[in-house]
Amino acid sequence: MFEKFNFDLIHSEQNDVTPLVVMMCGVAGSGKTTFSQLLEKEGFVRLSIDEEIWATNGRWGIDFPMDKFEEYRKDAERKLRNRLIKLINDKQQVVIDFSFWDRVRRNQYKELIEDSGGKWKLIYLKVHPNDLRERLKLRNKRFDANSFPISEELLTSYLNGFEIPKGEGEIVIKN
Repeated sequence: MFEKFNFDLIHSEQNDVTPLVVMMCGVAGSGKTTFSQLLEKEGFVRLSIDEEIWATNGRWGIDFPMDKFEEYRKDAERKLRNRLIKLINDKQQVVIDFSFWDRVRRNQYKELIEDSGGKWKLIYLKVHPNDLRERLKLRNKRFDANSFPISEELLTSYLNGFEIPKGEGEIVIKN
């Protein structure tokens, strides 16, 4: 899926003094987890809200009611933010497998990373909505932490609310 991406754009930023934090950005189904797992295989520590929620509370809509999702998401994010700071202090390379759908949150994390002694790269995965729909049809059949069901209505709300990064130091990957 990412065979054509030049990973040297990321690896050239790595060093032992200032940890690199890769911030994934994209709508559900854009490939954030797949990309993050590739970096994880290369030594990055991957932080995933979806996996944290799954580990703590189970599957959305099955093990807990859907109206609890936002509460659990906030709890998971708080826990992962604290872990991120510790990882940066420990000079670990990190990839954050979140959607970062809004500019405000992206800027908050950039500031947090820099204030903690790290540097960041923002990777935006740009995918056509029809491709997202096809991917999500397949993904919705899986049963794992990264496959909570996304209805057409939910995808539409994600697409309408997503703030595409522009002029934020992003690397855009058409996926």
